Amino acid sequence: MTATDDITGICPQLRIDGTQPLSRELIARVQAFADQVEEGGPDSVAVLHLTGSTPASTPVGDVDIALVNKWERTLRRIERLSATTVAVVHGDCGGTALEMLLTTDCRLGTPDVLLRLPSGSGPGAAWPGMALYRLANQVGVARIRRATLFDTPVQTTTALELGLIDEIADDLEAAVAVALAITPRQGADVAVRRQLLLEATTTTFEEALGRHLAACDRVLRRSGHASES
Repeated sequence: MTATDDITGICPQLRIDGTQPLSRELIARVQAFADQVEEGGPDSVAVLHLTGSTPASTPVGDVDIALVNKWERTLRRIERLSATTVAVVHGDCGGTALEMLLTTDCRLGTPDVLLRLPSGSGPGAAWPGMALYRLANQVGVARIRRATLFDTPVQTTTALELGLIDEIADDLEAAVAVALAITPRQGADVAVRRQLLLEATTTTFEEALGRHLAACDRVLRRSGHASES
């Protein structure tokens, strides 16, 4: 039993091992997890335990582009959940585990966290999936260039500086408990704010304005201060 097993039952949880190749079984597990989270409603919190990475020379396995497309859409579903998602990263984190990490809201890790991009077919060959898109949008192209182009692992301190990890803790059980306690239960508002952030770097001001005004109007109406005009 691991330290964080004590919180089992509080909220939906899923474990992903980045050493395992992409598979239909993995996609089915993540989809089932998403179903469970959605059944809990927008005020719920979900926890993902992420660990493991494979050497860059490891073959990608029995994967075709249709399976990759399904996986990317599954990650997008996690990214758009109305519930808040908390990632708990144990040690090395790469492959599908890292791809999942980039979709989460709150990210906790052990002191030995080491992030590595999913690999392609050889040394230095980062997998050209949507993890690159998320990294560029979340931390910027210049700040993640070496990890992307030259298979350079992201060390703990750098992961913190870049915001890829929010907190490092020796006692992950306590850290997760605190995160669950302080995470606001604000329902679909979390998903709305997350989506506005995701679109900020790819949407013009004019296109974004209407969406932000709609979100503001929702808050005002809920608080009883919407304009009657």
